[in-house]
Amino acid sequence: MKKLKVGIVGCGVIGTSIALACRTRLAHAVELSGICDIDKNKILALNRSLKKKTRALKLDQLIKKSDLVVEASSSLVSSRIIEKCVKNKKDCLIMSVGGLLGRERLLKKALERGVKVYIPSGAVCGIDALKAASVGKITSVTLTTRKPPKGLEGAPYLASKGIDVNAIIEETILFEGSAGDAVKGFPANVNVSAVLSLAGIGAANTRVRIVTSPDYKRNVHEVEIIGDSGRITTRTENVPSESNPKTSALAIYSAIATLEGIVKSVRIGT
Repeated sequence: MKKLKVGIVGCGVIGTSIALACRTRLAHAVELSGICDIDKNKILALNRSLKKKTRALKLDQLIKKSDLVVEASSSLVSSRIIEKCVKNKKDCLIMSVGGLLGRERLLKKALERGVKVYIPSGAVCGIDALKAASVGKITSVTLTTRKPPKGLEGAPYLASKGIDVNAIIEETILFEGSAGDAVKGFPANVNVSAVLSLAGIGAANTRVRIVTSPDYKRNVHEVEIIGDSGRITTRTENVPSESNPKTSALAIYSAIATLEGIVKSVRIGT
C-alpha cells in the first residue's frame, strides 16, 4: 500500500505529537515528508524527539513534497497555508481553525479545486450531533468555556481590557459575545468556537462565554444546541497538555484520530 506523505507546519506541542504518531501509531500508512517552522529551535527539539530525523523544509517545498499538509502553527498563518495548498492542489488538515473565520471563501475555493480540507473536532465533543442537527433548522449554538488563568495568559482581549488573570480570586466571566469576536480576542484559546461555527450556524450566530477561576484545574467546554432536532448539551472536561496549558490533550488526540480516519477504509460517525 502506498503511504500517505504528510508534511507538518508548526513544530510546537501539537506538531511534535502528530510527528511522533506518524512515526509510531500511523507508520504503517503514513510517511513523514518534512517539517516546517520559523523557529529553528522548535525544529531541533522535534527532531530530538524522533528516533529518525526528518527533513526541515521551507513551506513551499514542504507543500510540494506532501500529499497532505498538517497546519499546527497559528491562526495568523493558517489561512495562508490553506491558500497555498489549494493553489498546489494539496489536501490539508487545519488545527488553527480560528484563522478561517471571515475567510470561508477559501473552503469554497478548495471545493472548486478538488482539495480536501480536514478540520478535527479538537477539544470539544458534539460536533457529529451539530453537523446532523444542521440538516434541519438550528435556533442557537452556545459555547461556555472554563479555563484556569494560566491557560488564558497573553490573550489580546485581556491586554486590551487591562485584565490580569492571575489577580483573579474567584470565578469570573471574562467574555460574552460572538464566536468571531471570541477568536479575535482569544486566538490561542477558543479554536473550538471556530469549529462549532463552521459546523453549525456561523461565527456571528454562535455565542461564546469565557470564564476563569483559580480553582479550575481543567479546560471545560459546555455546548448547547437548540433546533428542530431538539436540545443537545455536551460537557467536555479536558486535561491540559503538560507542555502547553493553552492546549488540551484531547485536541492533539483529535488531530491524530483525524489522520487515522483519512488512511482507514472504515469511518465511524457523521
